[in-house]
Parts: sequence; C-alpha cells; structure tokens
Amino acid sequence: MPQTSPATAMGLWSARLLVGVGALLMLAPFYVMFVFATHSRTEIFSMPPPLWFGNDLAANFQILTERIPFWRNLGWSVYVALISTVLTLLFCSMGGYAFAMYEFRFKKPLFALVLGTMLLPSFMSMIPSFMIMDLLGWIDQPRALYIPGAASAFGIFLMRQYARSAVPRELIEAARMDGCSELGIYARIVLPLLKPAMGTLGLIAFIGSWNNFVGPLIVMRTPDNFTLPLALRTLQNPVDTEWGALMAGAAIATVPLIALFALASRQLIAGLTAGAVK
Repeated sequence: MPQTSPATAMGLWSARLLVGVGALLMLAPFYVMFVFATHSRTEIFSMPPPLWFGNDLAANFQILTERIPFWRNLGWSVYVALISTVLTLLFCSMGGYAFAMYEFRFKKPLFALVLGTMLLPSFMSMIPSFMIMDLLGWIDQPRALYIPGAASAFGIFLMRQYARSAVPRELIEAARMDGCSELGIYARIVLPLLKPAMGTLGLIAFIGSWNNFVGPLIVMRTPDNFTLPLALRTLQNPVDTEWGALMAGAAIATVPLIALFALASRQLIAGLTAGAVK
C-alpha cells in the first residue's frame, strides 16, 4: 500500500478538523433551540444559561397550544407546502422541458426574461403581490401562498438545464413517429427521465414553502389561517414572550425538515450536479 507522507497526513487531519469545527458551529443553534424548548423562561434567562435538557417541555407545549391554534397552523403549513411542491414540479418540469426541447418564436428572449426575474430582490414584489391578491379576492386564502410561485424561475432553469442533458432528442422523435401525443411524450418519457432533478426541486420547493414567512405575512389576516412560521411570530411581544413555548414550537417545526433533509440529502446533491456532465 502506498505510504502517506507526514505533510499529506497533517493536511488531511487539518481539513477534517476544520470541517468538524464548522459542523459544530452550524449545529450549535439547533442544539440550543432544542435545549431551550425544555426549559422555562426564567431558566432560559438565568446566568449561565442552561446547556442541557430540562423538564418543562410539556408545560411549554401546553402554553404553545393555549396561545395559538398550533395544530391548525401546522396543518395549514403541511397543506400549503405539499400543494406548492406539486404545482412547482408540474409547471417547472413543463416549462423547463419546453425551453430545452421545443423551438418557438421569442424562445431566447422569454428565457432571458425568466432568468431576469431571479435578479430582482424579493422585497420588490411585496406590494404588487398584495395588490394582485387583493384584486383577485385571495386575501386570507391559502391559494395566495402556493399559486403565485408555482412556476418559479429557478425551477424552470433547473429543469431546462437537466432536460438538455438527460432527455435525448432522438427518443422524443421516435415517440412522435410512433404516434405518441405531446402530452403522452411528456408523461411517459420525459417525466421518468427528469426524476432526479424533480426530487431535488421538490425538496427545495417544500423547504422554501415550509419556511415562508413574508408571503403569509402579506396576505393572511386570520390567526386560524396562519402558517406555522407566522403563527410562532405572534407569540413574541415586547412584554410577555414565552421563549420556552416559542422554542418548543420552533423545534417541532424544524424536525420535519431535518428528517426530510437527512433522507433526501444524497438526492439533493445528485440532482444539482447531474446536469453538469452530459
């Protein structure tokens, strides 16, 4: 077996140490959140603050459910995130496939327009979004959260780049010669080939919708219709914030994302890099 030089071994261990320290720093906020979720507000603000789990998780959860309709807010978050993910996958896969495989007038200017929307800061769309939702009568309606972003510029770009490398034009032409309709080609041939990219986009869309705070803040009015991030924000006030209950709610909201990312992290990396090499 080839011998590793001392300098190479030292560099390898230094890189591992650096990655380990970085991982600990990134995980520290999550650890503190889960610890504080098990302590009362008095214990949280004691000096030094608690660094291990306490016994007040049940009390914090009771305060949480008394102050906000927690289960209803959690259900709305799940509903909005799932519908948003499904619509994003449908429309972005269609748009990306069209830009990758079809030739039509103004194709390049339209694609440039799609990419141009990615350059605009998100806060610039807040007032126009509210005006459009108000005009449509969608204020305080869940559809205002998942329909406007169903065809995201990033999703269309990701699908277009992946489709160009993963979908052979010869296969599309052969299906047409066999009499397959355009919708049949999309459903039977294109979608199975786009599965890696769709898995990545679905994960990104779900996380983005689940963590969305500004969107519900703009269009939602009734506390029963709030998604979980906005509902947890209502627990904060300048005088009487139950930080233990707030941390408990944040921890519960974080658990599904941690589990989802742990299960799909390999799929996320594979989908993001698969279109780079033909």
